[in-house]
Order: sequence, then C-alpha cells, then structure tokens
Amino acid sequence: MMYQIISRMHKALENKTRLAIVSLLSVHSSIDFLELKELLNTTDGNLASHVAALEKESFLVIEKKIVGKKTNTSYQLTETGRAAFKEHLQALEELVKSSM
Repeated sequence: MMYQIISRMHKALENKTRLAIVSLLSVHSSIDFLELKELLNTTDGNLASHVAALEKESFLVIEKKIVGKKTNTSYQLTETGRAAFKEHLQALEELVKSSM
C-alpha cells in the first residue's frame, strides 16, 4: 500500500526548490525570474537549473520578452505540471494519513 502511494510522487518534485517553484506557480498565473529568485532566496544558476529541470518535464513554460532594453523571463505552470503537482500533494496527504 505505501509503495503505491510513494510511486505516485513525482521525482522532479522531490527537490524542495522545485516543489517551491511549482507551489508558487500553482497560485500565480505567472512569475518572473527576479521575483522567483527573491522569493526562494536562491542564486541565478541554482534557479536556472531547477527551472530547466521542470521545463524538461513539461511542468512549466518559459516566456522571454523585452521590457525596455532588458530581457524579462517569466514562467507559467502547464496543465501537465498542475496535474503532477496535484497528484504529488494527494500522495503526500495519503502517506501522512496512512501513517497515523
């Protein structure tokens, strides 16, 4: 029973930074790189690597646009990402309940 619950957790969401990114995107339609970096208190490189991992899983889309003379990068959660996050949370909840 427990193995079935754990198997529904998505590997990409086991990392706390990736889980935080998806959590934030689940309640915001879009977040830009600087805001996400500030909210998570992480470095550019660290954030970029986690975002790339989530993009590889098709959990988020990246939009780049020019604002003034600077590039602005923002992220949105995809339906695939939203579904994986929901399943991950449900599995965590069931795991906690089964442990009581």
